Amino acid sequence: MIALHHSLHQFLFIPAEKTDRSRLWFWLLLSLAIASICPVIAMQKAFSSEFVVQDDARQHVFWMSRFADPGLFPGDLIADYFQSVAPWGYSTLYRAFAWLGIAPLLLHKCLPIVLYWITTVYAFGATLQLLPIPFAGFLTTLLLNQSLWMRDDIISATPVAFVYPLFFAFLYYLLKRSLWPCLGTIALQGLFYPQCVFIYSGVLLLQLLKWQSGNLRLSDNRRDYWFSGLGLAVAFLVMLPYALKSSAFGPVLSGAEARSMFTLSEMGWSAFFSDRPLEFWFCGKRSGMLPFEWCTANSVFTPEVDNLPPNPLRMFLLPHLWLALSLPFLLKFTRLPLVALVSRKVRVLPQMILVSVSLFFLAHALIFKLHLPNRYTEHSFRIVAALAAGLALTILLQGLFNSMTQRNEQPKNPVMLAITGIVAIGLLLYPVLLRFEDVSFPVIQYSTGRHPDLYAFLYQQPKDSVIASIDREINNLPSFAQRSILVGGRGFVLPYHLGYYQQISQRTIDLMRAQYSPKLTEVQQFIQTYGVDLWLLEARSFRLNYLETNPVFREFADTTAEIRPRVRRAALERMAESCTVFQNETFTVVDAVCVLGAE
Repeated sequence: MIALHHSLHQFLFIPAEKTDRSRLWFWLLLSLAIASICPVIAMQKAFSSEFVVQDDARQHVFWMSRFADPGLFPGDLIADYFQSVAPWGYSTLYRAFAWLGIAPLLLHKCLPIVLYWITTVYAFGATLQLLPIPFAGFLTTLLLNQSLWMRDDIISATPVAFVYPLFFAFLYYLLKRSLWPCLGTIALQGLFYPQCVFIYSGVLLLQLLKWQSGNLRLSDNRRDYWFSGLGLAVAFLVMLPYALKSSAFGPVLSGAEARSMFTLSEMGWSAFFSDRPLEFWFCGKRSGMLPFEWCTANSVFTPEVDNLPPNPLRMFLLPHLWLALSLPFLLKFTRLPLVALVSRKVRVLPQMILVSVSLFFLAHALIFKLHLPNRYTEHSFRIVAALAAGLALTILLQGLFNSMTQRNEQPKNPVMLAITGIVAIGLLLYPVLLRFEDVSFPVIQYSTGRHPDLYAFLYQQPKDSVIASIDREINNLPSFAQRSILVGGRGFVLPYHLGYYQQISQRTIDLMRAQYSPKLTEVQQFIQTYGVDLWLLEARSFRLNYLETNPVFREFADTTAEIRPRVRRAALERMAESCTVFQNETFTVVDAVCVLGAE
């Protein structure tokens, strides 16, 4: 028993510089294997049908089909807008693969597993810079990947998916003081997700401060100034184009304008403001400081809790957060052997928190000028939590193993080994017992098209066809049918650039009025104004209960009140009988040209 205990202790907790490379590779490859489990599950879902797309990719990827076929989405307001806000590096990556013959919608399904691998490798390396124990790198990447699958950021393959591989690469090269690779990651971050460059800049500035003899002082190491100075210079250069760029869809929404918009209220599509301060400052998906899943975590055994408002106390259902919060106290407990091996570089963790929180409040003060406040804390909080939890768990486990024996005596309590194993299995499996809002772990959020006959019909229409509809199925058509839509639902109607939002919301209002107008001339005028070719109608479109179930009617409540009395007198319903060009059990497609020629 003593020999087994000693061997296991050596295998788990021997420092990297004292171990052979095979043991280092073992823990790294095991980390990559664990990191591949959920992506494989996701890819099975992604390729389960021809018509599957990740929810956020429906907005951020569909327009890239233009790379393979420039004739798609001509003069499309929605496609033009999402193309205009896409970071240059992100769109260029998809363009390069499209040039190689890999369609954007195919790439978005395959890219996440590569991003998870890159994230895992750099997280493993960054952990070893803080605590040179390969087992610590494994634990950190395990907890990190669990955390990342509580959200659908990386699986979306949208710009936010590149935050984690690049952020961990930046941390690794920063901690290792590898100048040129660090500068490269700063530049790449600016090309893929520029908000994080502000966090990098703040961390670089704090590298010039040292805590010595109870006082905060400037570094006396010239290399620190060169490193931080060049990093800040690259950050400035990569962010300069964003500062000088003028959007064709501007201006950016102001705070005063935002407070008057329903879409940014608690019930709106882009909910931001809340009358509950705790939710607004901590748990708001866009306004709150904490990652949203921390505030919505819930057990699968009590799903009714999903209906309660987000609450920061729910974060304590996540064991890795308990571990992360324990790290500062463990580092003061010098009797734990591994505490002495923790590098002083660990101060980068509180530095990241300080910078992120400062930017969070600055983004609130400059509301929407720096985009959404939550973007400056949610990613860095997840990263710090995973690193701190990995370090804390390693220190605690080694302390537990160390307490099992005294000198060369028989272990005090062999049962403790079994307890340790149970705890380890619990940490590995606990996420499957969690829900986030109404979604179980892992959070994938793929949308599966349920009407392939509809998509096939629309795909056969001319490439410049414009489809009008207020049904939720319209959100799938740009991805599955590759045809332009006049308006979109949630996710397409973004309010942050008024030049876009005013157009898309006015289109929606005009569409609602035309669809339920009793006057054929008003329907025809709408078709002429917007160049509509096809009109998609759901089977229940002209029933009052349809207005209750479709969220677009809640979003535009004033217009809904206006059209409600005339739902059953709509001219379009009468014309649908003679102008239908496609019909299945759920949908009818009306030829707008036929309606235009009717009398």
